[in-house]
Amino acid sequence: MNDEVEFKAGFVSIIGCPNVGKSTLLNKAIGQKVAIVSDKPQTTRSNIRGVLSEDGFQIIFIDTPGLQKPRNKLGEYMARETLQASDRVDAIVLVIDGTRPLGPRDKNVLSDLASVKTPVIVAVNKADVVDREQMAALLASLIEFDFVAHILPVSALRGTNVDVLINILKDYLKPGPQYFPDDMITDQPERVLVAEFIREKALQLLLEEVPHGIGVEIQQMKERERDGLVEIFATIYCERANHKAIIIGKHGSLLKRIGELARADIEFLLDARVYLNLWVKVQEGWRNSDSFIRELGYR
Repeated sequence: MNDEVEFKAGFVSIIGCPNVGKSTLLNKAIGQKVAIVSDKPQTTRSNIRGVLSEDGFQIIFIDTPGLQKPRNKLGEYMARETLQASDRVDAIVLVIDGTRPLGPRDKNVLSDLASVKTPVIVAVNKADVVDREQMAALLASLIEFDFVAHILPVSALRGTNVDVLINILKDYLKPGPQYFPDDMITDQPERVLVAEFIREKALQLLLEEVPHGIGVEIQQMKERERDGLVEIFATIYCERANHKAIIIGKHGSLLKRIGELARADIEFLLDARVYLNLWVKVQEGWRNSDSFIRELGYR
């Protein structure tokens, strides 16, 4: 008799409206940062795969852009990414902000999910800052959506019930191959992660009207043979000349701060010292340019 435990693996799509904590949940689930986080809408622009490998199973999480009506070609690309991530996966985790009542956008998403055959788990996020009565009312409003397989309060920031969520998802995995090596936590190339870390710091430091129109391109990334220092040359693109001035800041102070914060994350990612050179250029209307969107890696 063979007592060997059968290996299971599967794909899980993380979806939800903007700013509900999808990327934070992904990072907490796999135990390392692979998706950038900010309080600005449209932070996540592409489907980002994070890989959790444990004894006997592997979960490939797909973090998706926030669900909202597209306003330009970049928005259309993001909407396609979300829809594609919800197709042919083993489970869907719908993340909802627990600090507010169930809104029209959440209800629209739930209504759309009623017709899918994929199991749906609702993770009510930010449970660490919601009182019991508020959480109980929100959970009660979700019960009417009887197709939902599980409803679970979580705190992506604190990690509360994230282990419970993983145990639930394990039940939906199928016997099969291990898709990624044990030590691989994401399928994103280093250049993509580096560009995203730079964009994250810009999002965190910039005024509200600027972040939507910025993109980051890595021109060059190489390791020096003599000392192992990684030299990175990157350009931050914006859509308006006045935005360029804001990004640079007085005497270059804001751009310098963006570089300092990004370099710390990049050095941790690459496990090497980094020289980061940032430039800012204006590319008017780039979010409506198919060719430029592709140049920035959104394919």
